[in-house]
Amino acid sequence: METSEVAAMLSMSTSWVYREASKLGLKGYKLGRGKNAKVLYKRTEVFKWLEQHKIH
Repeated sequence: METSEVAAMLSMSTSWVYREASKLGLKGYKLGRGKNAKVLYKRTEVFKWLEQHKIH
């Protein structure tokens, strides 16, 4: 999943995802080099992370 998709799913901004995802345990995978590299997230990991953090 692209960062924008994760941000939309969480109702947050893409900058929030870039800044906070790794702090919260959501691992991004960088494709390319430099500051313009694309960061992707595994769909299964995103859904697993959401399931672990849902409010009952």
